[in-house]
Amino acid sequence: MNTIAQGKYVKHGQYGLGVVTESDAERTSIDFHLHGVKKFVTKLMVVEMSNEAPPPKPSAAKRRKKAVVEAAAVAAVAVVQP
Repeated sequence: MNTIAQGKYVKHGQYGLGVVTESDAERTSIDFHLHGVKKFVTKLMVVEMSNEAPPPKPSAAKRRKKAVVEAAAVAAVAVVQP
C-alpha cells in the first residue's frame, strides 16, 4: 500500500473508522474515533477508503470528566484494598 494523504477517512477491520494523521513509506498513524491513535507498518496495513463523514470527537470537557471519574474509581479500589 502506498502512503495515504493526511486527513483521509479510512476503515480498518479491527478498529473501525479513523482519520489518517501521518503517513510515509514506512509508517502510517490513524486516529480512530473509539480506540485513539494507532501506528501501522504502511506496507502491511489493510484499510479501505471510506466516503462516510467522520463522527465528531468527544469534547475535551467530556474526556476530562471521564478521566476524573476513572481516577476516583481507582482511588476507591485502593482504599478498599489494604
